[in-house]
Amino acid sequence: MSFGYRVLGFGSGGGASPYNVQYLVVGGGAGGGGGHGGGGGGAGGYRTISTKAFEVDASTPYSITVGGGGDGTSENPDIANGPGENSVFSTITSAGGGGGNSYGVPTGGAGQDGGSGGGGGRGIYGPGGAAGSGNTPPVNPPQGNDGGAGGSENPSGNPFRSGGGGGGASQAGTAASTPTAGVGGDGSPSTISASDVTYAGGGGGGTGPDGNQTNPSGGAGGGGAGGRHAAGQAGTANTGGGGGGTGQNAVGGGGGSGIVIIRRLTASSSSTSGTVTTSGTDTIHTFTADGTFNS
Repeated sequence: MSFGYRVLGFGSGGGASPYNVQYLVVGGGAGGGGGHGGGGGGAGGYRTISTKAFEVDASTPYSITVGGGGDGTSENPDIANGPGENSVFSTITSAGGGGGNSYGVPTGGAGQDGGSGGGGGRGIYGPGGAAGSGNTPPVNPPQGNDGGAGGSENPSGNPFRSGGGGGGASQAGTAASTPTAGVGGDGSPSTISASDVTYAGGGGGGTGPDGNQTNPSGGAGGGGAGGRHAAGQAGTANTGGGGGGTGQNAVGGGGGSGIVIIRRLTASSSSTSGTVTTSGTDTIHTFTADGTFNS
């Protein structure tokens, strides 16, 4: 009689099993509009799941892209050149924010579309620029919201210099209401990092000295404030916040860079990718620059 080995998986190449993770992927925020009454930059797209429900292959390296923030728009009329960059983890892409636009003659420049839309610029002797659309390209649930339209100059020539606010992850930017500039839309909170942090706020619109008596505020989650007869503030790094529009002849505030965070059960893997922290039975991998998640 002969005996044979029948041990399941022995010599058959059986490797580690797939497992599930939680993720947060935030795109780069856009720059704010320049000139007198620039629109606020739109926040980067915000995509997350609240439970460990996304499967990864334990033998597969996953490239991570962290989107950079967009440059502020120049002071030249009707230019929006500062979109944020996309952030990517596996099949999940969060779009960069849409740039806020500058003033235009006679119609203000339109905000760009993006993860969240940029604010429109002030119109000189004509209507303000249209708001940029958020959740572009569309995903479900939505990754962001629309920006706000720019204000129009008084036909008599009074220089009401007001731009619209950039959209945020949980709220649209508000439209300018001459002479008041629009505020940036609020972002959305997340506890994936084991701290309660809000991401992806829109930038505030810029206003002239005859407008708001304080800087038009950026949205919660890193949105830069718009300038009151001054340059707009930059969005906060690693939040995807949009930059603020300016209220004088200056360049808009730059957008904040994005972030990617992956959370797993510690027992699932021995990965040391990214910046590693722990919380209870979980391990958290944070990426603030391009890298690889070796699952």
